[in-house]
Amino acid sequence: MNRRIFLAVMGRTASASRSVPILDTHIHLFDPSRPAGVPWPPKTASFYRPTLPRHFRQVATPCGVTGAIVVECSPWVEDNQWVLDVAAEDPIIVGVVGNLEPDKPEFPHLLERFSKNKLFCGIRYGYLWGRNLRAELARPAFSAGLKLLAETGLTLDTANPSLPLLEDVVRITDLVPGLRVVVDHLAGMALPGEPAQRAAYRSLMRELGTRPQVYAKVSGILRLGTGSGPQNPSFYREKLDELWETFGSDRLLYGSDWPNSEPLGTYAQALDAPQRFFRTKGREAEEKCFWRNPQIAYRRSLRRHRKLLP
Repeated sequence: MNRRIFLAVMGRTASASRSVPILDTHIHLFDPSRPAGVPWPPKTASFYRPTLPRHFRQVATPCGVTGAIVVECSPWVEDNQWVLDVAAEDPIIVGVVGNLEPDKPEFPHLLERFSKNKLFCGIRYGYLWGRNLRAELARPAFSAGLKLLAETGLTLDTANPSLPLLEDVVRITDLVPGLRVVVDHLAGMALPGEPAQRAAYRSLMRELGTRPQVYAKVSGILRLGTGSGPQNPSFYREKLDELWETFGSDRLLYGSDWPNSEPLGTYAQALDAPQRFFRTKGREAEEKCFWRNPQIAYRRSLRRHRKLLP
């Protein structure tokens, strides 16, 4: 029995015993007070402050969250080690998605180094830090790196949703069909307004729905609103229905995007619409989307914990 997940599950209060334990698959940790500072967030951000596991506990555990996966938000290689070290200090963190570049000559060495830590469950790549996933996919070295990632049993997270990125995910899963891919913040992607682009979007979503190795995060959802975001759950219903119809109960994951979500609403507000929606689908579906599916999508580090499910 893994101590980290055991403590997370057993830490729930008696009043929440009926509730499905929630694994948040998308949070960020950083500490601007470090001597080197941080590349993210900018000093102008309202959440420019240390955000560490203890701070996450304060906002998330009252909502029934029992564990989280950290998604690295720095392109600095050694920050992968920093976040692993910080995560090791608190059992509420059950996994880390790192930040490495698959096309770099040092990628095999770095992947071997970080994957020795069982919390390291994948990397994130896309259209961040000046990177261009479309251009990289044309390079054999990048494809070779993705194949090595798959062979190591790790997962690829994407950043950030757009029509080009969805096209890229189709291409990736053609090139490396054994690679599990998690599309981040798909709940926050606005529908294209131009008819041809909207038709292309619908077609891409249908195609991704046929690929069992592709998962979608119901994360970044408050980005659909303005200001603090509408708090009427029906505001989000169309998008949630679309994700459900595309990926079903087996390939949706919950993510808050904390603390990036703070300017748009509280942690409880970010969780509210997904939680209400999943509950309408029944207890089994709620367990899958909040707890079971992440253990499959990030199976290298989390699959051994399934027996602890209520």
